[in-house]
Amino acid sequence: MTENLPEPKTLAESDYLEMIEKLRNINLANVTKYTNERSESIDYYTTWVHQIKTPVSVMSMILQSKDTDEYRQLSSELFRIEQYIDMILCYFRLDSSSSDFVFKQYNLDKIIKNTIRKFASQFISKRIKLQYEPTDIFVLTDEKWLSFIIEQILSNAVKYTESGKITIKVKDEILQISDTGIGIAQEDLPRIFEKNFTGYNGRANKKSTGLGLYLSKKAADKLSIRISAESTIGKGSIFYIDLHSDKLKIE
Repeated sequence: MTENLPEPKTLAESDYLEMIEKLRNINLANVTKYTNERSESIDYYTTWVHQIKTPVSVMSMILQSKDTDEYRQLSSELFRIEQYIDMILCYFRLDSSSSDFVFKQYNLDKIIKNTIRKFASQFISKRIKLQYEPTDIFVLTDEKWLSFIIEQILSNAVKYTESGKITIKVKDEILQISDTGIGIAQEDLPRIFEKNFTGYNGRANKKSTGLGLYLSKKAADKLSIRISAESTIGKGSIFYIDLHSDKLKIE
């Protein structure tokens, strides 16, 4: 702020001080404009997401009423649409300056099972086996955002696994989600959490946005937990969610 600057001693210094004040005012006006426009944009997309969910839910109910290969395929595609819609909302919420996190002690088994239920039809349609070892531990976290992270990893596991199984287990407060899918190239592994990075699998699949894992990493950082992966081409991948949260406190 200009009031913290020393008093001008010459006419040139007065001119410089006036220029600095004008630039400061222009910058403040631009920041205010950007903040207001971004707030309006978030409000618009939030409203849009909630409105679009209604017809999507109706379509889902209609498709579930008939059990044919065509209807199952349409249901699978509609499920992906629902995921993308939720991803839009999460994208804006994670970038928002407002706090959308509520930390409490949650039953991890309940969070995992609720997420698995969302993918039940996907497991059935692709004939993928699920191996889940229940856990009785409680973790300090935000239920909604931890569910989002697990959902994104599980979504990728189902997408890139054509046969075999997906395994979910917890050991020493580290949640492991492994699959027998196509795997991730070693040169791609260090970048899979980068924004819009799709890697070889994404280029081959042509349907990957690269946002799911990026948002998962952002959410994990907000939760003060760590997320990592290891993989072998042709054999599958393992994602680790380290749920140790020593820095967090219950609100």
